[in-house]
Amino acid sequence: MKKQTIFITGAGSGLGKGTAIGLAQQGHNVIAAVHTWEQMSRFKEELADTDYKKQIELIKIDILDPIDRKRAWEYDVDILVNNAGRAETGPMAEIPVNYLREVMEVNTFGTLEFSQPFIKKMVKKKKGKVIFLSSIAGLVTNPFLGAYNASKHALEAVVQCLRDELQPFGVTVATINPGPFETGFNDRAYDSYKQWFDEDVNFTPKKDIEKAAEQMGKMQLDPQIMIDKMVEIIPQEKHNFRTIHTEEFVAMCKEYQERQYKIQTNEVDESKK
Repeated sequence: MKKQTIFITGAGSGLGKGTAIGLAQQGHNVIAAVHTWEQMSRFKEELADTDYKKQIELIKIDILDPIDRKRAWEYDVDILVNNAGRAETGPMAEIPVNYLREVMEVNTFGTLEFSQPFIKKMVKKKKGKVIFLSSIAGLVTNPFLGAYNASKHALEAVVQCLRDELQPFGVTVATINPGPFETGFNDRAYDSYKQWFDEDVNFTPKKDIEKAAEQMGKMQLDPQIMIDKMVEIIPQEKHNFRTIHTEEFVAMCKEYQERQYKIQTNEVDESKK
């Protein structure tokens, strides 16, 4: 396989970090953009005695920070992987809307804004690839995960438009849609509502949110499964526009979409109980 220069955001932990390592082990040149200096220090220590450390360049990038973005845009890459993301939980009728705005800003608006200068370089070269880490949460919804669902649903629309608009310019656009994996991301998300939720003020029963968190915990899979799939897909020249993993989630997403055409008003979606 052709060795490529691949820029990955959100590479300081979880799927992004594992994928950066996996791609470097394959011989690709990886720019691993981490969110904090602490993540960079830990990553450097872990790379110290590896035989692939020269394949990874670490850079501190907050995709919303103007100075960080300007530095990132200096790179000329073959593939951009937009992996950085944020999640907040809480009932949509009660979550402070500013939390929703912040999630949308990172996962949708900020991600698009960060991508645009890279895309312009790719258009000029008539080649390049941009991958957006969406989620099955961009194709289904889950109670109390509405802010994240909304951001990923919006991202899906953005990416589909980009796909069709950039195809004539030789730029490939695709999504990778993981299911729930045990990286800590989902657990932190389901803790976030505690920052503002007050049982004496909010009408949503706390036990319902805790039940949703518990169910999510039971669904989570070994992240190495997803990392291996990302390492496989990202460098490939040709693959599906949307990669949902694992395969069981493909059927789940399709069934969910089909149900939306059948559910009546005031009818409960039994699958969400």
